[in-house]
Amino acid sequence: MDQLIPADAAEVAVHAERELQALVGISSPSGDLAGAEEAIAMCIALLPAQARIERPPSSTPGSAPDLEARIAGSGSRRMLLLGHLDTVIGHAAHQPLRRDGERLYGPGTADMKGGVALALGILRVLAARPESFAELAVLLVTDEEWRTHEFAHVQRFAGYDACLCFEAGELGADGQEGVVLQRKAAGTLRVGATGRAAHSGSAPDQGRNALLALAEVSLLLASHHDPRGPDQLSVVPTIVRSGEAFNVVPPAGELILDLRSARLEAFDRVLAAVPAELRGATLHPTMERKWPAMNSRAPVGQLLERAGARLGRAIVGVARGGASDASHFAQMIPLTIDGLGPRGGGAHTPEEFVLARSLRERAEVALAIAAEALAAEGPAV
Repeated sequence: MDQLIPADAAEVAVHAERELQALVGISSPSGDLAGAEEAIAMCIALLPAQARIERPPSSTPGSAPDLEARIAGSGSRRMLLLGHLDTVIGHAAHQPLRRDGERLYGPGTADMKGGVALALGILRVLAARPESFAELAVLLVTDEEWRTHEFAHVQRFAGYDACLCFEAGELGADGQEGVVLQRKAAGTLRVGATGRAAHSGSAPDQGRNALLALAEVSLLLASHHDPRGPDQLSVVPTIVRSGEAFNVVPPAGELILDLRSARLEAFDRVLAAVPAELRGATLHPTMERKWPAMNSRAPVGQLLERAGARLGRAIVGVARGGASDASHFAQMIPLTIDGLGPRGGGAHTPEEFVLARSLRERAEVALAIAAEALAAEGPAV
């Protein structure tokens, strides 16, 4: 094992638990300006003093500006540390961090304030060795959980050598340290329906029932669900809204479906399957979110072997179905590695948690990978 790793990781972990408590104490659901600004102020306070801070506009209009910080060094390689500060848990359900044995519970602990705390700790360790890098950057966004607009930041980091994303970590199939190298493409399909209102008691057949049209198209599109097929396509209706009163034929409504696939192009056939009209109602399909797939297995494989040797235990690549901003950067930065955050569970629920011991363990993994990614004596891929 690289003898610097245990001491550096222990230092990161000691601060990470306290910093996680502070970050979780701030309620910052997507779209909340005050919560986002408070979380960003906390992160700025935790940055190295030499960091140059910018606040680029969020990809989502109306969201708080994102946080970008850069640190110049005298080495040869550039690396981005990536995360997000928004959560899916609203103010009403927010709770401060609580510890129950090895579990640290709280909104966003796993997704992904625990990862943000680790990323900031890793940044501080690396910043103390400016000879090891040309530039370090951290990007923390405020809209990852609900973004439907195009991601705005990829070109800001053109030419970077590596991107490390700190979404929640996990173990490999045989208990090895796992990092995420493969993610599905993700899409959100919204289908609007326009029908005609009528009294549901005295003149029901004079209406055009938008709710029935949406129910039928929901079943039609769900028939494309084939997660074991060649494209690993999943088509899951998640929201339907229709109707204004119990005694009126619904004249309008909308259906929302979550799509995942190994290929972004697989969504096209689902979109094309929406008919122009059903049961007299007109249908209007729109793809509102299209996040690319990520597959870094080929370029990252040798680096993980070297990082595992540096760490003294194996690191393996795993696949995950959930979306991440790492997928956007993987299109431009082949050496993109995700899932470097602490291990936990219950993401997007009131029982979300991370394992306290994994803060140190995952700091060790991230430090080993970062050291290899920044190594100047050989290619990173």
